[in-house]
Amino acid sequence: MAAQVEAASEDAVNSVELVGRVSGKPDARVLPSGDDLVTLRVVVPRPAGGPVDTIDLACWSRSARRAAQRMSDGDRVHVVGALRRRFFRTTGGAASRYEVEVAKLTRQRG
Repeated sequence: MAAQVEAASEDAVNSVELVGRVSGKPDARVLPSGDDLVTLRVVVPRPAGGPVDTIDLACWSRSARRAAQRMSDGDRVHVVGALRRRFFRTTGGAASRYEVEVAKLTRQRG
């Protein structure tokens, strides 16, 4: 059984690639743990003129944080990363949210 689980995990892929526009300004902060984090949102239109998806990005690495802080509202960007589920507490109790942990963030022309 353990060999089956190991084989399945080797085939697993968690890779996200997005091209969209930055919505709002990046938010840089220092967490209580002392870790630096920059977050921002990207709006990605769906095919055929449908609705858009607004996707939260988390930039943990130094290079991703630096790139994110250079972005402005409306900038067209290319994002490469992985989907993560983040858990946190609210006044209403425990909650979770999906976000993309950014490995690479670049501004695109056009």
